[in-house]
Amino acid sequence: MSELRHRRGEGDGNDKVETAGESDHVDVDSEEEKVLEEKYVDELAKTLPQGTDKTPEILDSALSGLSSRWRNWVIRGIFTWLMIGAFCLLIYGGPLALMITVLCVQVKCFEEIINIGYAVYRVHGLPWFRSLSWYFLLTSNYFFYGENLIDYFGVVINRTDYLHFLVTYHRFISFSLYCVGFVWFVLSLVKRYYMRQFSLFAWTHVALLIVVTQSYLIIQNIFEGLIWFIVPVSMIICNDVMAYVFGFFFGKTPLIKLSPKKTWEGFIGGGFSTVIFGLVLSYLMSQYPYLVCPIEYSESLGRMTMDCEPSSLFRLQEYTPPHFLQPLMKLSGREKFNMYPFMIHSLALSIFSSVIGPFGGFFASGFKRAFKIKDFGDVIPGHGGIMDRFDCQFLMATFVNVYITSFIRTATPQKLLQQVYNLKPEQQLQLFYALKESLENRNILNMVP
Repeated sequence: MSELRHRRGEGDGNDKVETAGESDHVDVDSEEEKVLEEKYVDELAKTLPQGTDKTPEILDSALSGLSSRWRNWVIRGIFTWLMIGAFCLLIYGGPLALMITVLCVQVKCFEEIINIGYAVYRVHGLPWFRSLSWYFLLTSNYFFYGENLIDYFGVVINRTDYLHFLVTYHRFISFSLYCVGFVWFVLSLVKRYYMRQFSLFAWTHVALLIVVTQSYLIIQNIFEGLIWFIVPVSMIICNDVMAYVFGFFFGKTPLIKLSPKKTWEGFIGGGFSTVIFGLVLSYLMSQYPYLVCPIEYSESLGRMTMDCEPSSLFRLQEYTPPHFLQPLMKLSGREKFNMYPFMIHSLALSIFSSVIGPFGGFFASGFKRAFKIKDFGDVIPGHGGIMDRFDCQFLMATFVNVYITSFIRTATPQKLLQQVYNLKPEQQLQLFYALKESLENRNILNMVP
């Protein structure tokens, strides 16, 4: 490995730079480097956890008579149902339980990604680097979670004197904390390991972009109403499970080289299953205000609340079917049908989760194949690490947030008031008189009893 490091410029500092006269040796050197690189990746793969091979001893002995294919099927099935059960319990626990879980998942995913970085760049012994990675995670969470708190609880926070400063200068404080980490990194640089340290610095920031940013968007989706979290997550789970089932029993045509076990049969079967599942789940969940109301802070109650009059998205409306479906409707004796408008949006979500969502998994597969590892971790038998289960969820969360912002979200008095309370007293008065004058000119105040 010292030879490989020497060629990379990570030796004792006396490495010679290749000149044009040495170009005839470049191909030979490239081949030698390729062989050394392959040996290095093989050694690396042995040091990283392989989750699908780790099962409880009791379960391992009970399934010893099965072939490896069916053994993996049973193990994956058992732990899939356990995870679905845990997910249902978290939903029952409410939004706070879900938010805490998202934070825990985020930390574990970051740990799995960053540990691969430590192994790749062999940073054992480098000063402060492990501490720096976790410091940047804390700083990023302070910024993003602080943004959420200000957006949704700005009114009550501004009325608390000792928190007003944190709200007003939140972004400046966040940037100052990041600058501390940046200076800390520069001061920790070691001449012999510049390349490794800068590579891991970039690795850390990519991990933050993938994990922390996405978890921030997931929290925002939860605040819009539990249905915007539960339905997309359930769609990804359904697509993952059904694609595996269809691929296991009917899969013959390879889908993508990055993931050789994925098949067109599984991809198509999982897609159709997800669309049907999404429509049924959306219809059932749209009936419960607890699931569809946004999470807001109630000043009168002094706590978070999800009590509201459901919006038009979650009220049954009458629709006329397209012309090509009208003959079928006439057979049933009806010309129109009732459905929740949210089901139309869920159709868009289900198509994304079944067509684009799997590419999050393909991306993760390519990443793992680059280092010849099966999984990011070994937390879940038959599945691997936490990141192995959430690779598609993060991409889906981003789409849902963009979708809500683009097509669903509208300004509400509660959110506007939170911004008004951040204004100076004279600005609030100016806004008050301007609004009063506008209402009087339109005779709206005169209509109020």
